[in-house]
Amino acid sequence: MEKAVAAVYTGANKPFEIREFPVVPAPAGMARLSLIASGVCGTDVHIHKGRLAIVPEKIIGHEFVGKIEDISPEDSRRSGLNKGDNAIVDIACPCGKCKLCKSGDDANCVNMGVTNGGDPAQAPYLHGGYARKTFAPVENLIKIPEGLDPTTVCVYACVGSTIMHNLALARQAGCRLEQADTAVVQGLGPMGTFAVMVLAAMGIKNVVAITATPQAERDEAARKLGATEVLTISEGGITQRISELTGGLGADICVEASGAPSAFAMGLEMLRNRGIYLVPGQYSVSGGVPVSPELITFKALHIIGSSQYSICDVESYLDFLKNHPELCRVIRSFATLYKLEDVNTALQDAAAGKNIKTVLV
Repeated sequence: MEKAVAAVYTGANKPFEIREFPVVPAPAGMARLSLIASGVCGTDVHIHKGRLAIVPEKIIGHEFVGKIEDISPEDSRRSGLNKGDNAIVDIACPCGKCKLCKSGDDANCVNMGVTNGGDPAQAPYLHGGYARKTFAPVENLIKIPEGLDPTTVCVYACVGSTIMHNLALARQAGCRLEQADTAVVQGLGPMGTFAVMVLAAMGIKNVVAITATPQAERDEAARKLGATEVLTISEGGITQRISELTGGLGADICVEASGAPSAFAMGLEMLRNRGIYLVPGQYSVSGGVPVSPELITFKALHIIGSSQYSICDVESYLDFLKNHPELCRVIRSFATLYKLEDVNTALQDAAAGKNIKTVLV
């Protein structure tokens, strides 16, 4: 019987174990995919460090891009997906029954399940992204359009869709994003760099990226993606510079993409009255920080989070890549590739911030 390798999460701060599993046929309603690229998300780092509770043993990873190699004829007819298609696996499995799901807001389902929650001791064994094969519900697969490189797509497979969902929520709340003159992005990891390019593509005049310390290669890449300035906290003067750019008003939009709790308080300070604060980056239990809540009151701020996304947000992400081919070469250059068997080194490097995007292949 054919076997496939997977990296198994065995507990917080423990090395992943490389194991072999039997490769079985795809059950009804599911497809089997072979690995092309699987991203290491900041969420995976949080899981490994024990900041997000996951009961071991599990095959984690939720940025799986692969080639469909087994799907039933019935599932293929129903979905329009075929063997040989490249696809993204959407991790989210909404219940379809709660108030949010019934109102069309399944990204915020209160009973959300996940595609990678299966037990690797039970068939079909391979449920998560850290594996050479994975099984996923057919309804969770989104075909990657012809002409888009799958590894390029993998770079922002999660954060790209999360940002798209955050923008969609802001628009639903009546925020006129396209009228902004100045936007600030806190952090230049995967989420931050994607936010920069989307805001720049919207035609916003000033897109200012903020980082903790200078990093020449990363900062230059941000400028290629559309950042008009890159400011560093260690050099100071950030609030003053934002004030200069905006005639003393403050930023129209701020995107918290760093994941540092202290960044939230800073973002409140930088926004103008009626400013919009998008907060998709605070995705772990990392402790609280003092804030000045009266700023929310006096400035009448919009604060909108985004922790998950829907199929339509993944499709919006793919459409963005299709419509901006000039960005794809830069995006692809962000991916630092590791063999699946080198997963522990990949996690260490991702946690240390050595790469803009860490990808298992």
